[in-house]
Amino acid sequence: MSAVAVIRQHLIDPEICIRCNTCEAICPVAAITHDDRNYVVDADKCNLCMACISPCPTGSIDNWRAMPRVRAYTPAEQLTWDELPAELSAEALAEAGVTADTLAEAGTDSPAAASGAAAAALGPAQYGATRPPWSAAHAYTNLYGPKAADKFVTATVTGNVRVTDVGHDYDTHHIVLDFGSLPFPVLEGQSVGIIPPGTDASGRTHHARQYSIASPRNGERPGYNNLSLTIKRVLEDHQGQPVRGVGSNYMCDLKVGDTVQVIGPFGASFLMPNHPRSHIVMICTGTGSAPMRAMTEWRRRLRASGKFESGKLMLFFGARTQQELPYFGPLQNLPKDFIDINLAFSRTPGAPKRYVQDLMRERVADLAALLADDNSYFYVCGLKSMEEGVVLALRDVAQQAGLDWDSVGAALQAQGRLHLETY
Repeated sequence: MSAVAVIRQHLIDPEICIRCNTCEAICPVAAITHDDRNYVVDADKCNLCMACISPCPTGSIDNWRAMPRVRAYTPAEQLTWDELPAELSAEALAEAGVTADTLAEAGTDSPAAASGAAAAALGPAQYGATRPPWSAAHAYTNLYGPKAADKFVTATVTGNVRVTDVGHDYDTHHIVLDFGSLPFPVLEGQSVGIIPPGTDASGRTHHARQYSIASPRNGERPGYNNLSLTIKRVLEDHQGQPVRGVGSNYMCDLKVGDTVQVIGPFGASFLMPNHPRSHIVMICTGTGSAPMRAMTEWRRRLRASGKFESGKLMLFFGARTQQELPYFGPLQNLPKDFIDINLAFSRTPGAPKRYVQDLMRERVADLAALLADDNSYFYVCGLKSMEEGVVLALRDVAQQAGLDWDSVGAALQAQGRLHLETY
């Protein structure tokens, strides 16, 4: 009997996955897809380039199974899973015609030789760092979750304040959660998962919804074991059809004293530098402002202590209108010598559309100097549609300043200085 071809099949663990869309967004060959329940990998498309591994905040993406090619799990099968299937036993593989030689090849030989071409096809995402700044604090991850000792931690709502003007199609809340005496250490740039109560249409428990942390490492209220989130109520899908987001509406409707189930924290690369002379450029839209608020507030507290030689802070913040921009009021109160704020509005009646990348091109001299400085770090958070425009704007800034973008872009990625977190 001839040997049966075997593959090292890439799979996503549905118990750990927090459905953040990072893997699907970064996959250069469109091998990853999802429904309203699971993210899955198509074995016929996956070339094992590994582009999705490091950016995954939970490690759910890093799962593999030796499978006879003819028995590889289809995307349709994977979409039905609540947990990963067990490894096929040696006996089951032998019965399927898999020899020891082909099994060994599956662990070492793979289409990963194509990874160079795959990386070239990544576009703007190839410049995003998957490692933190060298001076970042150590991040704790996955302390609570489906495969941790504690499945979740219960937090109490101690604040829920609307941070956008009243409107029909936008409603963003600043929500504070307190963990009492239970340890939940976080850093600026990390995120948490919130488990909404109840079940979905199939009768299964809702999966966790991911939200970036909007408060600094010592809490929304300094010295307390708490954190804050910036959450926009979802009332329509990406096609503009009416829909009531399960997680966002649950969170926005919470009252002080309510409790929620939290997992995480997640994220070990989108972290701010601790180097006292490091410069931070923050580029965001909407609720992508959450990690930027956390970083800004931490720098503000350090500055107020009189013990910090702060580098520059520069913010490019976009929204459709001023009324939809979270934290607009508090932003106006920050000292001009502390942070350089640039606001872009794309739907202001009677005014031309302006996006964050437009403002970046207007600040060529300042951004070029920062691009050339190894102490500068760039953070991009918001809608996926902004990512390409922002990276192209950085390229244009570099080229106008006479810098070689290929070298600059490669350095930003290798040194953990350009971080992209879009959805």
